[in-house]
Amino acid sequence: MAIDYSSTIPNNVDLASNKQLQRALEHWQPGYLAWWREMGPVDSTPWDVYLRTAVSVDPKGWAHFDYVKMPDYRWGIFLTPPEPDRKVGFGKHRGEPVWNEVPGEYRSTLRRIIVTQGDTEPASVEQQRHLGRTAPSLYDLRNLLQVNVEEGRHLWAMVYLLHAYFGRDGREEGDELLARRSGDEDKPRILGAFNERTPDWLSFFMFTFLTDRDGKYQLAALAESAFDPLARSTRFMLTEEAHHLFVGESGIARILQRTAEIMKQHNVEAPDQVRRHGVIDLDTLQRYLNFHFSVTLDLYGSEVSSNASTFYREGLKGRFEEDKIDDDHELSTRDYPLLTFDGARLVEGRENALMTLNERLRDDYIVDCQAGVDRWNKVLARAGIARALTLPHKAFHRKIGVFSKAFVSPTGEVLSEAAWRAREAEWLPTKEDEAHVQSLMGRVIEPGKYASYIAPPLRGVNNMAPDFAYVRFN
Repeated sequence: MAIDYSSTIPNNVDLASNKQLQRALEHWQPGYLAWWREMGPVDSTPWDVYLRTAVSVDPKGWAHFDYVKMPDYRWGIFLTPPEPDRKVGFGKHRGEPVWNEVPGEYRSTLRRIIVTQGDTEPASVEQQRHLGRTAPSLYDLRNLLQVNVEEGRHLWAMVYLLHAYFGRDGREEGDELLARRSGDEDKPRILGAFNERTPDWLSFFMFTFLTDRDGKYQLAALAESAFDPLARSTRFMLTEEAHHLFVGESGIARILQRTAEIMKQHNVEAPDQVRRHGVIDLDTLQRYLNFHFSVTLDLYGSEVSSNASTFYREGLKGRFEEDKIDDDHELSTRDYPLLTFDGARLVEGRENALMTLNERLRDDYIVDCQAGVDRWNKVLARAGIARALTLPHKAFHRKIGVFSKAFVSPTGEVLSEAAWRAREAEWLPTKEDEAHVQSLMGRVIEPGKYASYIAPPLRGVNNMAPDFAYVRFN
């Protein structure tokens, strides 16, 4: 499927053949550009940035790298090619042909799913808009901007579906996606984690490792959808999302590497002694990990969910890698292990598999996160540091679901509220932690140079030289 870059809106959906849809999206486009100017990366308008742009949906060679001025980036609509004779893989429609139009009985539910996913895309851009002023290097600044423009393109992907398949309601929802603001008291973003601040680069790396990884699992579940345009949209979004996860994981790995180097070079371990050398101590890193992991776990919703059951039963949203799971793909007689809280202790039990799909997706996510943390710990081990980072217990610091009223330690110990509050500063970022991290956030824009708290990457973007000028400020 060739991408048409001659159109006002780059696309591979033959937009020119549907003049009504083309006009509607061209009418929405100025509002999007106005939102980008208001809420996109600050100061970036005149910069030339070495970015990748999609030129194909073929995973073997889909991106072109070159300098682009930020407002001139070609946001577009790209779907993977349709699979011949694709069938619904789960739920009550299993084995039937997938849908290329929205069934009337699922219209409102599908619209809500698409709007919720679409709302996360501009939200993360808004959360990160000031980070360019404290970038630890040109390499990192470029990666931030790449993440931002691709989140903008993911918004386009969802808005296309709203305009193409949901009529006036869809167009109104597309406008509302530009009207909400991250953290706004009157019109906040839909999901709580996307109203949190991202005030520093440690938070950004944690966000892209943890919260963007939630995006991977949500998109993968939607890629199973019986509504084929949604499945094909999210599959290409997953191709782009992989880079965002890399930015987060490698960013924390580079911070750990620099901290470990300082600890060994100066033979220091105590947090205050480590901090004196201009790096981030391991205790602070652990507390940031605890916070961002627990906040992201809440994005999966309640452990037992009739909504998730309905989405699955109706073929709207599947499980992660549905086709690799060996069961009947209907789940009405299956169960799934479920940890609950009875008011005094954590209780292991089992619940109907259809009702626990949120929990299954959350568990898949946790396994993936653990693999990333294991890779971080190898960085510390290679440097001769005996300590290791750990994921907190899934019941720790939860605001949604069965654990929202529980006070559970990172190791899974149920405590009284008073006992938990007395130790909160051991487990979650403190004002002192935030102040120290902020003190390190000086901007570094000389090619090949890096802030004191982070090591250089193993290789440059597109294998460019270490001193490559990824951003030209003009």
